[in-house]
Amino acid sequence: MENSSNPISLTRNETLTEEIKNNFYVLDYLFDIRLGKALSKDVLSLIDKVYFRSELVGFEESNYPKRNNPERPLIFASNHSGMAFPWDAMIFINRVHELKNYGSDAVRPLTAPMLSASVLMNPYQIKHFWKKVGGAVDATTLNFETLMHQKDFNVMIYPEGVPGIGKGFNRRYQLQRLATSMVRMAIKYRTDIVPIAVVNGEFINPYTYSSKFVNKIANALGIPFLPLGLITPFILLFPWIFYMGFPAKLIFVMGKRVKPYEMTDKPFEEMTYDDFRAITDKIHVQMQAELTEAEQKYGKKPYRWAEHFKMLFKYFKYFPYTVPIGWPLLFAEFERVRVKKQDFESPLKLGWGSALRIILQNPLVLAYYIPILGWIPLAIRGFRKVKEPISTQKKHQ
Repeated sequence: MENSSNPISLTRNETLTEEIKNNFYVLDYLFDIRLGKALSKDVLSLIDKVYFRSELVGFEESNYPKRNNPERPLIFASNHSGMAFPWDAMIFINRVHELKNYGSDAVRPLTAPMLSASVLMNPYQIKHFWKKVGGAVDATTLNFETLMHQKDFNVMIYPEGVPGIGKGFNRRYQLQRLATSMVRMAIKYRTDIVPIAVVNGEFINPYTYSSKFVNKIANALGIPFLPLGLITPFILLFPWIFYMGFPAKLIFVMGKRVKPYEMTDKPFEEMTYDDFRAITDKIHVQMQAELTEAEQKYGKKPYRWAEHFKMLFKYFKYFPYTVPIGWPLLFAEFERVRVKKQDFESPLKLGWGSALRIILQNPLVLAYYIPILGWIPLAIRGFRKVKEPISTQKKHQ
């Protein structure tokens, strides 16, 4: 195992295959729960309190979902926010971990492999961010099934996949076609699906649209999509805008849990793709209805500017780290102290006047603020493929 600080509790082995057993390394590959907790405390909680001001609806302790099958994790399934860096997922997963104190009722996400494939798609180019800090696992069928054999966390999926985040503002709150994998796993392991509706996430990057032609070019560069809108030219001009989002107030609404294994009379081994597709489509109808209802109830004022400025004033001593222009500095300092130095005791020094010190200690961060030319060093580093550590390559050959 890559990180012995993350012992994994496994389920009973009656459904194990050699393929799954040989894949157990993904459960703790690179994942360092200390970094996850530090990111929450140092970075995401601050950004969330002031900027996204998220709310959890239906997550009260008395209502928080418990496993119907103690041996298997629940499957949390959510819509994605279109045309934006996945801040909605980062904030939700952070809130759940805070709520459940990183315990077994929290979640580990399955994420699009493209997010981990290049350095650029890791927030502020922190290598292995999604796996090392977020505990993410690449969304493959084998990895999904492997996660179903651990008990330390529930599983978080975004069944719309990349089309969910590349759907364009014109299709906001329109749930895209759902993958059948969540239904397959829920039926095979007789566990429930917990739908989550994300409201206002569509306004993290509003009025941007999708082009299949442009997205093909973006895919060749290792980017899932390139949003086209008023902000696009400014991404080319100011590199820090690439990762930014607008201060949409994120609302996460828990839906009615689903029991797919009760929606069929067939044994799992006899079910066909059409059987799984039919059940998935029924769940799509429910999730779309819940998303529409949640949007109508909580989406009338997606920004709530008065609340945002009130929080900016309340946490003014942390400015500019509470707004996107300061996030490259904040993430760079987190990487230097927590990731590289492995210092989990010293507080991050984020007071007034710290920006210059952070730039001097993290020179590459200056590139985010250099118009146009700043993209040169960032692109050289960012478009590299993310390589596995040598020790891991040897271990799994």
